[in-house]
Parts: sequence; structure tokens; C-alpha cells
Amino acid sequence: QVQLVESGGGLVQAGGSLRLSCAPSGRTFTVYTMAWFRQAPGQDRKFVTALNWIDGSKYYTNSVKGRFTISRDRTKNTQYLQMNSLEPDDTAVYYCAATDRRGVYDTWGQGTQVTVSS
Repeated sequence: QVQLVESGGGLVQAGGSLRLSCAPSGRTFTVYTMAWFRQAPGQDRKFVTALNWIDGSKYYTNSVKGRFTISRDRTKNTQYLQMNSLEPDDTAVYYCAATDRRGVYDTWGQGTQVTVSS
């Protein structure tokens, strides 16, 4: 069974930066689209950004445009989320997710905590 493993979360002051990583473990895994979602305390899980590994297209939610950058390293089969100019509202558990070839997010990581202090 494939799992996604996230790393790179932590505590940072407002204005700081963090880089999250996500890589699949387990059997060979074909990546179609991988994305980052986040869930703040008491809120639903929300979409942050996605990268289509087939054509390279990227999508961002408005609140992170210009501050977050999604990227990939095909040789390592790893996806990254570079987060700059972090704000307290970015505090959440960040989840990596991948779609099957139909576009359904069916594989998830365990989440990594990002805390931004004011």
C-alpha cells in the first residue's frame, strides 16, 4: 500500500519561511496530481495548492498566491511546498495528497503541523 510521508513542519515567526516535503513510500507509485491541503483547528480541510505532474500546471488558492510555491523533483519522486512570508492564519496541519488517474484524491499523508506565531 502506498503512503505519503510529509516532513518539514514546525514553529516559525510571522514573516518567516518553511519548506514542506512529501514523498510516497511503499510500492511503485505513478503520480498524476499531488496537492497540499491544510486544516486549522475547528475548521474543515481546505485546498492550498496542486501540481499536475503530467503537464506541470499549478494551482493555488488565492490566500497563498505570491507567498507559496509548489514544486517537484522527479528524480526523488518528491514534492515540495515552499512557504514564505508566513502569517498566523497559515497555522494548520498540512496534508499532502495524490490523485488516482481519474483525479480523485485517494492517497493522503499523515499531516505535518505548521505553527506561525505573531
